[in-house]
Amino acid sequence: MNPPIRDWQSRRVWLVGASSGIGKALAERLHGLGATVLVSARNAQALQTFADQHPGSVALPLDVTDLQAVQRAAATAVAGGPLDLVCYCAGHYRPMRATAIDLQELLTHHQINTVGALHLLAAVTPGMLARGQGHLSLMASVAGFRGLPNSLAYGPTKAALINLAETLYLDLRPRGLGVSLINPGFVDTPLTAGNPFPMPALITADQAAQHIVQGWQRGSFEIHFPKRFTWVMKLLQCLPYPLYFAAVRRATGL
Repeated sequence: MNPPIRDWQSRRVWLVGASSGIGKALAERLHGLGATVLVSARNAQALQTFADQHPGSVALPLDVTDLQAVQRAAATAVAGGPLDLVCYCAGHYRPMRATAIDLQELLTHHQINTVGALHLLAAVTPGMLARGQGHLSLMASVAGFRGLPNSLAYGPTKAALINLAETLYLDLRPRGLGVSLINPGFVDTPLTAGNPFPMPALITADQAAQHIVQGWQRGSFEIHFPKRFTWVMKLLQCLPYPLYFAAVRRATGL
């Protein structure tokens, strides 16, 4: 569905949200494959440490909720050459139920997970369209498939990214651009470390990065993993509401 990316030598890849977790693991893997990796996040020290340890990589600190900061970083990124792939990995997660709504947390999820992605897309998509080349990738989650307990703040933002990626693909693929959607299950990262519940089929960030790179190499639109968990979630998508709600309550005990 996308042009496969099999040779990473001399590719310029910008990963936004790469100071830890899946983003950092992706940066390490792509650097090892020969890509020139640009890494962004709020943690400037973590980014600089990565750049020092991975010669040729570039640290571009930014806050994704600050439109001007994203625009400045994008201008710096493209000044070094065209971007072959831009991946939005930034994310914020706190468990929340509707019985204990925290408006500020809801808005923080929205700003980081969704609005930040829009800031990045607005900054890089016109240049890719002008070239007729490039690949945009969004990190969503299986939590965006359907409503889930503890996901009042997080789930809707990831559902928005899923819809956004589908629309981007329809608009941009005919213009020569690649678009991919990443839907991980449970991955052992700082974001999930505080989950107070068992996480089925938990994998490491390195394993997640391997799945993502393989998906880009295949030219996939949707990259979801681990399959033993994500296919179950996809089957749940097909259930009518009465059966779905009953299945979730039975599985979670909530």
